Amino acid sequence: MTHTRAIDMHNWPRREHFEHYLTRVECTYAITVELDVTELVAALRVRPWKSYIAQMWAIASVVNSHVEFRMTLTEGNGPATWDIVHPAFTVFNPERETFSNVWSPFHADFSTFHEHAADVLARYRTSTSFQPQPDMPANVFDISSVPWTSFTGFSLQIRDGWKHLLPIFTLGRYRESGGRTMMPVAIQVHHAAADGFHTARLVQELQELFSDPSWLAD
Repeated sequence: MTHTRAIDMHNWPRREHFEHYLTRVECTYAITVELDVTELVAALRVRPWKSYIAQMWAIASVVNSHVEFRMTLTEGNGPATWDIVHPAFTVFNPERETFSNVWSPFHADFSTFHEHAADVLARYRTSTSFQPQPDMPANVFDISSVPWTSFTGFSLQIRDGWKHLLPIFTLGRYRESGGRTMMPVAIQVHHAAADGFHTARLVQELQELFSDPSWLAD
């Protein structure tokens, strides 16, 4: 069973920042970066893994490594963190030109995660419902893919989304640059949960996983 842990407001270094951006200056921000996925793409060419699932595992692995990206609110709007968060992701139905929002449990072991996520993608690739799974938990964060185009900026405009503290990721199409393969990644963050420092660290650690994909070894 997944639990939340209340944050000790008296000893939390970000207490003032949290209160400011949650109640006084309600604020989210978005950052779009290009990550070098050359080594990841090369490794995936010789292994039986799906690129989308590998990208999701890397993101979920970094997200789960830091409490600021596992944040939620208690009933009294106090800060708390989930013990673990799982990726919710999109699967596209090309015949209908619509997508479904599904999820799969995060596992630190990549092959275990891949097995479950691949089953979910196969099961719901022809779904006609927006959320076909009846059991999506509260502790999920969103990843979507726009593989038809690359981009240099992407921002979600979420009305009344000031209580949504988990990050949102959007992945774009690969592009070649100077002999390297680059992928745009947009990250939407609630400022009450994380500052620019935390997001920059997340980006750096994600790049490290893409640059050294030894975790793909089967």
